[in-house]
Amino acid sequence: MKAIEIRNKYLKFFEEHGHKIIPSSPLIPENDPSVLFTTAGMQPLVPYLLGKKHPEGTRLTDYQKCLRTNDIDEVGDNRHLTYFEMLGNWSLGDYFKEESIAMSYEFLTKELEIPAEKISVTCFAGDEDCPRDTVTAECWKKAGIPEERIYYFGKDDNWWIAGETGPCGPDTEMFYDTGKPKCSEKCNPSCGCGKYVEIWNNVFMEYFKDKDGHYTKLKQHNVDTGLGLERMAMLLQGKQTPFEIEIFSPIMEKLEELSEVDDIASRRIVAEHLRASMMIILDGGIPSNVDRGYILRRLIRRMVRHLRKLQIDLNKLSELIDLNIDILKEMYPELEKNKDRIKNVILEEKDKFGKTLERGEREFNKIITKLQNEKQDTISGQDLFTLYETYGFPPEVTKDLATEKGYKIDAEKFNELFKEHQEKSRMGSEHKFKGGLAGNSEIETKYHTATHLLNAALKLIVNKDIHQKGSNITEERMRFDFNCDHKLTDEEKQKVEEQVNKWIQEGLDVKCEEMSKEDAIKSGAECMFIEKYPDIVTVYSIGNISKELCGGPHVKNTSELGIFKIKKEEASSAGVRRIKAILC
Repeated sequence: MKAIEIRNKYLKFFEEHGHKIIPSSPLIPENDPSVLFTTAGMQPLVPYLLGKKHPEGTRLTDYQKCLRTNDIDEVGDNRHLTYFEMLGNWSLGDYFKEESIAMSYEFLTKELEIPAEKISVTCFAGDEDCPRDTVTAECWKKAGIPEERIYYFGKDDNWWIAGETGPCGPDTEMFYDTGKPKCSEKCNPSCGCGKYVEIWNNVFMEYFKDKDGHYTKLKQHNVDTGLGLERMAMLLQGKQTPFEIEIFSPIMEKLEELSEVDDIASRRIVAEHLRASMMIILDGGIPSNVDRGYILRRLIRRMVRHLRKLQIDLNKLSELIDLNIDILKEMYPELEKNKDRIKNVILEEKDKFGKTLERGEREFNKIITKLQNEKQDTISGQDLFTLYETYGFPPEVTKDLATEKGYKIDAEKFNELFKEHQEKSRMGSEHKFKGGLAGNSEIETKYHTATHLLNAALKLIVNKDIHQKGSNITEERMRFDFNCDHKLTDEEKQKVEEQVNKWIQEGLDVKCEEMSKEDAIKSGAECMFIEKYPDIVTVYSIGNISKELCGGPHVKNTSELGIFKIKKEEASSAGVRRIKAILC
């Protein structure tokens, strides 16, 4: 069964069970500083999991484009992906454990025709905070899973919480038995031997963890589920890796045809990073040296490095992009519409990286000269890491050049430094989501509202055709990207600032309305990524000066904002400017 068929079956099944199909949110979250990318299906639904009413009701389903960055360096093995698609269904205070489990079992056994004997499940074992989840186990027995295929594990395996505090609860995970023999008598779904593969996770949000670590029962019980599409397609097609399914196999075959070197890990890296880069660019990503722009740059450059390692002519990259769009256009028709932009961004970054390689080689030659003068024969791990971290020079390239010149490298020290670097990166990534479901503080809510005023002021003062291209909000400041063909003059910045403060002083009411997407557009409401919004949308109006589709949150009156001050205006990317501002 092809991936697109699994996706369509999933959405149709849950639609027939009373769920509204909502569109996938972009990979780049709008006005969400907690993460670099959308990492899970629940992420765009955080306000509704906290109790806000969703325009489409209490039963929702979708496919969500996701990207996770912690395992970039693991891509190349037989299973890791950075970009993937997550299928999900949600109950926002509607059904709970029994109906959720019954629907999951029915979908797996009836719609996907997975033999019931191939399914095992896990439940929360219980601890001093929360009791053993026997309710979920009984629901599985009622659905059709025998007791011997129901396992209990602790919080590390069967408990879900985003961040350190907030809504949380036990989860139940479904596993597919691949038919491999057990690695030992104790082999079970928690084992990593490959016999059991996790295919679906249903989270039952029935508790709230406070800052002191205490758990209390929630009034609104939610269900949040996630099913990985590529993994499911791999299992149903009887493949060993996701790189063998139809999403990847044509590009893998093309890379093998073009390669002068037989290196399957490099082919996987090129195929995976090309798809991930295309999807990030599709949703507005631009390569840079910070945050999500850095991740995109890193993906493209790693892809280029491995094209070189495969000894594939880099001019073939354009052809590979065309092929990938042709492969994926059934799943993502918008790729074809944005082909030129996607191709321009990737090819321009490829060309820039060529210059990086040149700079790296110059630094490498300086190191060799130093070693010659000191009569040494080994490039230190620190020098190797500096070439990699500072100049983006791949260690494998350094090794090749060193071998050609008769020098060795201290790979052990490099690996030690690299692991430290990875750990710091992971800690930074985890910190990005530390706030979890408890985000949107009072000051962040004010900044969110201020972005609407800034957008309106720029249209009034600078150019009526200005539109928001992105934003990022923290408790310290707001950042706002917008299309503009010139650097703002001091006079323009002053007038924009004065205009925003004038509207703040006027005490304009902020009004929230729900309406159909078509009516919202007809009314003149502005938005980014119109395709991401459901049929019923939320429109926020500020007096008669701003009207935008937005998920919130916002203040009730502009007088709550304080004084608006522009701190910096600079280029963000080609044709896009960036304003950093504060409220005081």
